[in-house]
Amino acid sequence: MRGPLGAVIGRYPSSDGSVPIDGGIIKHNRKCRDIAFLVLFIAFWIAMIVNSSFGFNQGNPLRLTYGLDYKGNVCGDRHAHPDLRQLELRYWLNPNQVYQTGLKDSQFKLSNARSICLLDCPIPAEDTLNWVCDYPEGDIRLSTDNWIDRNYDYFEFLSAEMRNSSLQLQGPCYPVIFPSVNIYWSCQFIARASNMSLRHWQQMGGVNINQDLIIDKSIHRSINSRSSVLKRYMADIGKSWPVLIVCGGLLPLFLSVIWLLMIRHFVAAMPWITVVLFNILIISVTMFCYLKAGWIGNDAITPIIGAHDPYYNASGRELNHLRAAAILMTFIMVVAVLTSIAIVRRILMATSVLKVAAKVIGEVQALVIFPVIPYLLLAIFYMIWISAALHLFSSGQIVQNNCNSNCCAYDLASNKVNCDRCCGFSIRYTPHIAVAIFFHLFGCYWVTQFFIASSSTVIAGSVASYYWARGETLPEIPFLPVFSSMKRLLRYSLGSVALGSLTVSFVESVRIMLESIRRKIKVADTTPDSWYGKVAFYTCQGTLRTVEWTVKSFNRNAYIMIAITGKSFCRSSAIATELIINNILRIGKVNVIGDVILFLGKLCVSLSSAVFAFLMLDMHKYRSAHNKISSPVFPVLVCWGLGYVVATLFFTVVEMSIDTIILSFCQDSEEHQGTAQYAPPLLIETLNDQNEMQRLTQ
Repeated sequence: MRGPLGAVIGRYPSSDGSVPIDGGIIKHNRKCRDIAFLVLFIAFWIAMIVNSSFGFNQGNPLRLTYGLDYKGNVCGDRHAHPDLRQLELRYWLNPNQVYQTGLKDSQFKLSNARSICLLDCPIPAEDTLNWVCDYPEGDIRLSTDNWIDRNYDYFEFLSAEMRNSSLQLQGPCYPVIFPSVNIYWSCQFIARASNMSLRHWQQMGGVNINQDLIIDKSIHRSINSRSSVLKRYMADIGKSWPVLIVCGGLLPLFLSVIWLLMIRHFVAAMPWITVVLFNILIISVTMFCYLKAGWIGNDAITPIIGAHDPYYNASGRELNHLRAAAILMTFIMVVAVLTSIAIVRRILMATSVLKVAAKVIGEVQALVIFPVIPYLLLAIFYMIWISAALHLFSSGQIVQNNCNSNCCAYDLASNKVNCDRCCGFSIRYTPHIAVAIFFHLFGCYWVTQFFIASSSTVIAGSVASYYWARGETLPEIPFLPVFSSMKRLLRYSLGSVALGSLTVSFVESVRIMLESIRRKIKVADTTPDSWYGKVAFYTCQGTLRTVEWTVKSFNRNAYIMIAITGKSFCRSSAIATELIINNILRIGKVNVIGDVILFLGKLCVSLSSAVFAFLMLDMHKYRSAHNKISSPVFPVLVCWGLGYVVATLFFTVVEMSIDTIILSFCQDSEEHQGTAQYAPPLLIETLNDQNEMQRLTQ
C-alpha cells in the first residue's frame, strides 16, 4: 500500500490549519533507481560514438550524389587522381557499351561501361565531329585544366595507333554522336543521333554505332533505380542544411515560445486559433504538394539540371513519390478538417483545462524558459547525428566488378589496348552497414525520447511542488522548483527515464519492423486470402498502434509519479495506473480533449516548418546547379519532424502541467475523503466554477 503523498511531497497542515515552516516541498529519502538501465544507456551512447566513427572513417557523402568513373573515383572528389573537384558529371564514353547494357539478355552492366567525369555534358557539333577523350596522361602531356579548356578533345595529338583504336571505339578518344542532358549529374543520351556527326564518323572509317531508344532507356533505368533515388534523398538532406537549421530549428523554437506566451495571456482564444490555423496550414502544405507535383501551375520538379532542349522532357521516381504524397495529404486534409469541425463543441472544455495550465505557468515562470535547455542539447545531438547518418549511408566499399564481357580500352599509361581488369567499379554495401544504419536510427529515436522524458519529469516535479505547496509564493517557488526538480532527476531518476524512453523506442521499432514485413508481403502478393487471415493480419497492426499509444500515455503519467515519489519506473507506472483507473471518469475526458488541442498545436508548429521549408527550397539556389535537390519531400519531412520534436519539448510544459495538476488533485481528494486540501488558490478558483467542476468530474 502506498502512503499519502502529502507526507511525501507536501506539508501536512497543523491543527490550526497553518503550514509548518520546517520541511521542504519534496523532502524524503530518495535513492538511485533503475541504475542498470542508466548503465545500458551510457553503453549505448558509447556504441553510437563507435558506430558514427566508422561512418566518418569509411563514408563519403559525395557518393550519394555523384557517380564513379572507370577508375573508381567519385566525380567531384578533390582528392581523386586526377583532381576532379570541378568535374561532377558522369559521362559514358562508348555508346555501343551503353546500348549493350540495355539489351534484354545482356550480362554487361552499365557500371562496367567506360565512364569519366566532366564539367558539362557534350553535344554534337553542327558541321564537324566532336571528340571526348580520356583523362590526359602518359604521352598526352596536357594538364587537366587545358584538357577542360579544349572541351576534352586532344584527338589531333594522337598517334596513328591511338587514332585507329579510337575508330574502333576503344579510346582514348570517343566520338560525340548523341546529344546528352544532365540528369542528376549523369549525362543521359538522347536517342537522336546527329546526322552530320555520324556522317563524319562513317567517312573516317569508324565502326558501326547502334542507334536505338535502348541507349536512352538504359541510363534512365540506372538513374531511377531504387538505390539511386534513396541516395539522392539522403543527399538532399545534406544539401539543404540551411533549411533544416532555419525551418527545423529556429522557426519552431520561435513559434513554440509564442504559443506558450499566448496560452498564458489569451487562453480563452487559443483553442479556436489553434484549430483554425491548423486547417489553414494543412491546406497550404497540400497545395504545395500539388504545385510541385505539376497538378497546379507549371512548377513541377524536374530531374534535368541546367539548360537543355525545351522539347526534351524527363521524369523520375521523385515526381511519382511527390504525387503520391499529394494524394495522401489530400486524404489527411479532408479527415483533419472534418475532425476539427467535430470537436468544435468540445473546445470550451479544452479552454477550462488550459486555464489551469496557464495559471501554473504564470506562477512558475521558469517553466517557459526551461525547455530551451533540452532544445540546445538536442540541437547539438541532431547536427552530429545527421552528419554521421550521411556518412553511414555512403560508407560502402568501392570495389572493381568482375565482368566477362568485352570492355577493352586504350590505356595511356601503358600505351596499348588493355583487356585485363577493365571492368568498372561499384559501391558494395555489406550487411553490417545495414545493421549500423538501423542502430543509428534506433539511437536517434531513443535519445529523442530520453530528452523528452527528462524534460517531462523536470516539469512534473516543478508543477507538483507548486501544487503541494498550495500555490504559495515561497522563497523556494519562483525559480527553485525547476532547478530542484532538475537536480533530483540528475541525481536519482535518470535510470528510470532511460527505461521509460527505451520502452517507447522498442515498441515503436517493433511496429516499424512489422510494418516493413507487411509491405514486403503485400508486394510479394502473399497477403492472406482467407477472411480469418485478413482479420488477424490487420488486427495485429491495430493492436501494435494501440499498445504504442498506451505505452506513451502511461509513460507520461509514470514520469509524473517518478518526479513526485522518486520510485522506480515500474513502481511509478503501477501507482499512476492505479490512480488513473480509480479516477478514469474524472480525468478521462479532460485528458482526451486537452491532448487533442495540444496535438493540434504541435501540428501547427510542425506544419509551419513544412510550409516555410517549401518556400525556402523554392529558391534558385536549390533548383539548379550544384545545390539542386532532387525533391523537396525528404527535407520537408525532416523539417516537419524536427519542428514536431521542438514543439513537443515546449508543449510538454502545458501537457505535463495539466496531467500533474489533475493527478495531484485526484490523489489529494483520495487522501482527504473527496476534498482536496493542497490545491492552490489559483486552482481552487477554477475548480469552484460549477460548470468546470462538472466537466472535470464527468
